[in-house]
Amino acid sequence: MAILNFSDVLKNVGLDPKRVKLIRHSLGDKAFKKCYDKGMVEEYTRVQSETFSNGYDYWCVFISDKSTTAKFFACYKVSGGVIDTQDTKPKGFPLEDWFQGQRMFYNLERIDLLKEYEGRLLIEWGKSALAWAQKGTNEKPIVAIRDKKIFSGYENAILTYEELREIVQDPTAYESWHTALSTVNAVYLIVDRENGRKYVGSAYGKGGLLGRWTHYVKSLHGDNKLMKELLCDYPDRYTHFQFSILQLLPKAVTPDEVIQTETLWKKKLLTYEPLGMNAN
Repeated sequence: MAILNFSDVLKNVGLDPKRVKLIRHSLGDKAFKKCYDKGMVEEYTRVQSETFSNGYDYWCVFISDKSTTAKFFACYKVSGGVIDTQDTKPKGFPLEDWFQGQRMFYNLERIDLLKEYEGRLLIEWGKSALAWAQKGTNEKPIVAIRDKKIFSGYENAILTYEELREIVQDPTAYESWHTALSTVNAVYLIVDRENGRKYVGSAYGKGGLLGRWTHYVKSLHGDNKLMKELLCDYPDRYTHFQFSILQLLPKAVTPDEVIQTETLWKKKLLTYEPLGMNAN
């Protein structure tokens, strides 16, 4: 018997589990994975059947983790919706065959009652993983509450793509990361852990390193020619990318000086093709 279930957490923050619906999205679902990679989990969740929320005022959304566990994503208050016609389709939504007027596009308001647990709290969803929507009264044991990755210096910043995405998408929980990365120019390194090939890039100007790395999170390839080609052949390869910092640069550095430093690192690390992923 579990010491603490998710229903206990709901009660502790003043939510009636009977009025809460639990939703578990699976990263094994190709449609959801496309939306997850685009940072559009909420938009994906909003499209449900007309009767989906009958009897429920709140939705608690989880994302599949290892085995049958699930990681808490967010809690939403539901307030009706509209038919999912093409004119309601969010800009950049990656699923072409959605929004055909057959379902509802619900209004969701993200609430802060469980914000401190977003991305941290893991529950055991149970063997009925195919039952992706369940009642809040169902017993879901708390498996773990993970610690956030704390910024501990530029030289220690070694991030997987998943870790970088979480940092980029949660500026509140990762405030120290956002402050540190947005205030520096830098030469950075990306390594494909699948084959060891490397890419050297640079970040300068508005947004600093955070702005540049955010572009990788959103685009998956950062507009780099060889990375685009790699992802055409292996669409999920970006999940093997590791990000780190090679050298910090003064804020007063000129673009030409940045390029010179970046070029030097490319030569040192032999990152030009065919050994690496730098095309020039």
